[in-house]
Amino acid sequence: MTKFLVYNARKRQEGGDSAATYFERTECVAGVQDARFQQLMPDILHWFGIQRIDRLMSMSNMKYDAIVGSGIEVGERVPIPDELVPPDASVEMEAKKAAGYYAPEGAKDAGGLKDVVGRGLEKF
Repeated sequence: MTKFLVYNARKRQEGGDSAATYFERTECVAGVQDARFQQLMPDILHWFGIQRIDRLMSMSNMKYDAIVGSGIEVGERVPIPDELVPPDASVEMEAKKAAGYYAPEGAKDAGGLKDVVGRGLEKF
């Protein structure tokens, strides 16, 4: 429910959905940028006996840090292919890259983030 409220608030804010204000809007609604506690996530991997992940397809720096911090080796981080990212997800993807999520091609600077905007409410 919180995620729905955040997406709704992002679409309705002045100026529309923008990568530059992505985390700001999330904090306004949820109180934090990310409520997931990734440090506990590797416990299930250990329970399954996983000691190495050959190819990790996740942009999350928090997830990666939790996995390797728990002693699980990661062979290769694989970026999410651009063709698998729908155009409407560009706001979220660019905001996360700028916040330190994995992006081998780098992230946009603050000025570039202002140019990344989602479609307006009228286009639903």
